[in-house]
Amino acid sequence: MSEHGPDRHVWHKSSYSSGQGSCVEVAEGERVLVRDTRNRPLGHVEYTADAWSVFLRGVKT
Repeated sequence: MSEHGPDRHVWHKSSYSSGQGSCVEVAEGERVLVRDTRNRPLGHVEYTADAWSVFLRGVKT
């Protein structure tokens, strides 16, 4: 499910998030934004698209 946040980014839940409410949401674009669904008001962590790709490759291996 995608959601437009008040910041105009399109957020979607990570396919790796658990079904127990512990979810990570991602907004992908020129910069990749990552946030915790339980703590949205705390903001997000921002990555370059290249850094995000390297992270995902590391997770998959």
